[in-house]
Amino acid sequence: MNAEIIAVGSEMLTPHRQDTNSLYLTEKLNELGIEVRYKCVVGDNAEDLTAAAKLAMKRSDIIIFMGGLGPTEDDLTREAVAEALGLKLQRDPQIIAKLEERFAKRGIKMSANNTKQADVLTGATVLPNSNGTAPGQWISGKYDGKERILILLPGPPNELKGLVEGECISRLRAKIPPQHIAVRELKIVLMPESQVDARLAPIYKTYPDVQTTILAGAGEIQLHLRSRKESQADAEARVEELAEKIEDELGDAIFSRKGESLEQIVSYLLQMRGMTLAVAESCTGGLLAQRITSLSGSSRYFLGGAVVYSNELKTQFANVPKALINKHGAVSREVAKALAEGIRQRCVSSFGIGITGVAGPTGGSEQKPVGLVYVALAGEEGTQVVERNFPGDRKRIRWFATQQALEMVRRALL
Repeated sequence: MNAEIIAVGSEMLTPHRQDTNSLYLTEKLNELGIEVRYKCVVGDNAEDLTAAAKLAMKRSDIIIFMGGLGPTEDDLTREAVAEALGLKLQRDPQIIAKLEERFAKRGIKMSANNTKQADVLTGATVLPNSNGTAPGQWISGKYDGKERILILLPGPPNELKGLVEGECISRLRAKIPPQHIAVRELKIVLMPESQVDARLAPIYKTYPDVQTTILAGAGEIQLHLRSRKESQADAEARVEELAEKIEDELGDAIFSRKGESLEQIVSYLLQMRGMTLAVAESCTGGLLAQRITSLSGSSRYFLGGAVVYSNELKTQFANVPKALINKHGAVSREVAKALAEGIRQRCVSSFGIGITGVAGPTGGSEQKPVGLVYVALAGEEGTQVVERNFPGDRKRIRWFATQQALEMVRRALL
């Protein structure tokens, strides 16, 4: 069985608010083996809501509405669903009594418009809401000859979560056939999305029962593998088989298979080897150190470093000779090498990283354009320097540079 989530509220169609409930709800549905095939946000408009409900009924087994169950004129979910299904709304006196009791306990007189929250769709089961005034509703039955489940939930997150966990999960578990979802998340660093797909498409296309999604990020590609089977063991076996074939193809270009970040992997490897790291950053301005130290326990392997933006500090903190800077310029292969070696010597670390480049948007030239970055890694076996021309804006270039640095450390530790 597959699900559709409809978030109701005009505020979520503005730049100021976004739907976050659907992320939580998707997680809970996936735990039951239910795939979410569609999500949409609909404003507070009766015609639009009715149209969304009718479309959802045609294509989805489970339809969940979130929001639009309040007492105000723009809360229209109940009315729209009734119109779409050809059902009537009946005002439930027991709900009204509970609403009055709730307001009385707070010493507040209940407004007449709150009685709207007692309107129940014909044949619906009321889902009591202990965290708010709007109860949820559950409707199941055949529509156009197909079994459908409709769930109406309030929008406030604490109310929605209470109803999902207290009222909906057990009902859904009793209704759905046995189904289980297994997932894998493989991460690949510094490889173009098109190249990844060209190499992997011939492999994953032979697994039509495993959904493969390729997502491109800044400096990494994520591969999401997903399979749904009648047993968890069968689902796990299927995604694992495909994951192993992908790993055979890409080798150590894959740095994670459980969703870890690149800095987490570098952290594991440094601690396993009992080695330490220090950094000298110019164009990244401390971003690399920030990423490394964002992990608890990083003091076990990260000694520190310096942000050496000016030429004077490159010399003072990382022992880069002034003559070297004057001859080759601050953004050069030679200075990156000197930064890595100098900071390693100053901090007495196993590895030293040096980064220098032009992050932009100003400061570039024909010889040294925006995006030109040199990253150096110094260790016991010598120093390697990588020259890259990263695309994008200042933020993206800086991030790519730190990805390159961490990847160099990872491969050195491998």
